Amino acid sequence: MEMIENMKDKVDEWKDTWQDKNEDGRNSIVMLLGNFIALQFKTCDLFGTHLNPSNFLPMKSPRSLSMKPVVFEARANTRKDSAKIRNRRIRKKFNGTPTKPRLSVFCSEKQLYAMLVDDQNKKCLYYGSTLQRSIRENPPCTTIEAAERVGDELVKTCIDLNINEISSYDRNGFACGERMQAFEIAVSRHGFLPC
Repeated sequence: MEMIENMKDKVDEWKDTWQDKNEDGRNSIVMLLGNFIALQFKTCDLFGTHLNPSNFLPMKSPRSLSMKPVVFEARANTRKDSAKIRNRRIRKKFNGTPTKPRLSVFCSEKQLYAMLVDDQNKKCLYYGSTLQRSIRENPPCTTIEAAERVGDELVKTCIDLNINEISSYDRNGFACGERMQAFEIAVSRHGFLPC
């Protein structure tokens, strides 16, 4: 009990000196009282012996009361990379030429878009989509049938331009869906893609 009374006296002394020295005396006093309270109730009866309060060392208090936690983030798994990141990585490897263009296909939620790209001259040799009226209207069809018609139109354009093979097939990092498969079947009949 004497120890606790001595500490209370010291707190009062420190309170007066800290308020004179510190502009923010309240925070210092709160930290000091926090240490005092932790010392006052810190006893151990694990092995049947009470520890003497004089054996405790004061706890070190942080300099500021508002400390932000440190957050470490792991690198993302490459299998879970977004399609855009995968596409950027893949496009570095392939270049299209006028005789061997790159076939780029993008499939949105409802439509399919296909392009033959000459990367050397930065030109688009062919563009077709399931939204084109010439593909969609004669006769009216579903998007899967329209995707197959886009593949047939692409083959006709390749025959006109004397293109016998493509340098790469770029799906823009997306997996094959029904529209993409219908397009691939139509293009593989010409020999661009393996069956």
